Formats: sequence, C-alpha cells, structure tokens
Amino acid sequence: MTIPAVRALYDQGFAIHWVCGKAVHPLLQCYSWINLIPLDDKAILQGKPWERAINIARFWRRLIFDRYDLCATLYYDRRYRLLTLPVRASRKLALAHNDRETAFLPGRPRVDENARVLLQSIDSCQDHTRLPLPPDRLPESPWPCKVARRRIAIVPGGTNNLLRKQTVRRWPIENYVALTQQLLARGWEVALIGGQEDVWVRPLFKNMNVRDSIGALPLPEVISACNSCDAVVSHDTGPLHLAGLSGTSLIGIFGPTDPSVFSPRRSSVTCIWGGQGFACRPCYDGRDFAPCQFNGCMHQVTPELVLRELDHLLEERDEGKMSPWRIVCPEGTSKSDQNWVVL
Repeated sequence: MTIPAVRALYDQGFAIHWVCGKAVHPLLQCYSWINLIPLDDKAILQGKPWERAINIARFWRRLIFDRYDLCATLYYDRRYRLLTLPVRASRKLALAHNDRETAFLPGRPRVDENARVLLQSIDSCQDHTRLPLPPDRLPESPWPCKVARRRIAIVPGGTNNLLRKQTVRRWPIENYVALTQQLLARGWEVALIGGQEDVWVRPLFKNMNVRDSIGALPLPEVISACNSCDAVVSHDTGPLHLAGLSGTSLIGIFGPTDPSVFSPRRSSVTCIWGGQGFACRPCYDGRDFAPCQFNGCMHQVTPELVLRELDHLLEERDEGKMSPWRIVCPEGTSKSDQNWVVL
C-alpha cells in the first residue's frame, strides 16, 4: 500500500532507500528501483534490552554518514522514530494522529493516504485511486501446470503480525473447508497458501486432494503462484495484498476492517464485507480490534456467497470482461467505483 507513492517519488528523480524487516525483504527485492537497507525488526521489537540496543546501534552506524532529502517514517508507533534519530535529512516526516497533513484519514484508501502524506499533496477530486504496483521482476511460478480446468488458491490462516495476533479478521476455518469441498466437487484444483505459522490448518484438509503450500513459498513466489491461478480467496491478511500485486481474480473477505481502506483497488477484485447492519463495523482503530467473542461480521459471509461471487468474476473473465473493483454486502447490495447496485 506504500509502494505506489514511493514509485511516484522515484519517477520525480529521487533515489529510494527503504528500511525493511526480514519478512518483507524478499518482496521488496523484486522492485529493481528500490535500494534496500535490511533491519532485524524482530530483535528490535521483541528482543531483550541488550539485543535491542546492539541492533539499533548497528543500524545507526549504517545511516549516520549518509545525507537524504527526505526521511519518512510511515508509522504511528514512536519506537520507529527512534530508528531514524541520527539520520541527516533536509526534511523528516512521521505519522502523527494530531496533524491532518501526517495522519491517515479514516475511510480513505490507504494506498492514496500514503501518497498524500508522503508526497505532501493537497486533497483534490480524483476519479480513481492509485493502482497496486506489481514487481518488475518475479521468479517463475512454482505451479506451472494446471491439473484441472480451474485452479483456486485459498488463504485459511494468517492475520498475525510481528507485534500482535489479529484473529478477529480471519474468515472461520470451517467456511474455508466447506468452500474447498464445493470446489473439489466441481473437479477444480485447490491450493493452500500461508506462512509457517499456519501449519495448524493442515489437519482440517488432510483428507482432501489439495495442493498444500503452507509455509513453502517465499513472498515473491506467492505472487507468481497467484499469477498461475484463476482466482484467490482470502480474508484481510498478507497474502490478500500479495494476490493484489498479481493479475489473478481476487475475492477478499472483510468484517472488522473496511475494504474501501485496505483492499487492493484494481479490476477483477470483489470484496465481501460482512457485518451489514452491525453498529460495531468496522471495529479496527488502526492498532487494535474490539474484544469480540463471536466475530459475527465474518460469520455473516457464507461459503455460498463467496462461491457465487467467485463464479461471477470467473465468468466475466472468460468473456474477456474486466470486472470493476467493488464491495458486496451479504444482503445483496454492492458498492462499485461508480454507484450502488442491486445484484
């Protein structure tokens, strides 16, 4: 969600030096115009005090002799500002809740808000949001040959990050199982995508003929794998955004987070937003979620609804049409870039 804004700076003639943690380093390596500065973010955020101090000192030594036109820290968490203290820059920028110019405004696409803050642009009427920017170099797909008419990838795990678990935004695993059973009954190929922390989902699919790539694919290969799929089905988690960088059709399942803010905004993407009519939706405040016990907004999205929207995307692609990005609500209304329509 930040890459399109950074690319705009690059197109203006700036050299880009990007500080990144180990998790996203392989992905950013796929952009030839980005110079990477790796950082052991896990040691700094979760390590013992002496580990944090050593890693911060090492990082400072790498930056202290360089000069920059702009140093941008696109986090609210003040700990990230500590990392850039010794950086010598003509201008420094960091997110702040109490300043409109450096705060992400609620309800707006995050990709556009990154651009507004980073480029210091003034609000103006725009027809379309910025599109995801695919990498300019990717490895070959790990799944080169289909074994069925359709190949659908699903993302049944995920939702955790380095600092906290966020399982409230996960579509119930039993719904992924039910959807997989229906896809397999059609004779379609189903592939599982996820990280090493998602191995807990495997027993639920052990008696099904699925392609299991849980924990097997680095981030660039996830994008390549998505490119070889007819569609990807995922809730709001990392692989959703990786699929957004590919050319595949995409079903995004949302509840606690607003898809108009966090979804990849391109053609052939349909977001299903559960919780229609819930006063608590969305409950994400930029850091945490409500202490919800039932997660009703995600339960409201049924496998049948997902399958219906998946069929719609695939049929339009078969006919050579590019479906516009849109939001679908369980009651049967959808929001597109243009208007509200009845399905």
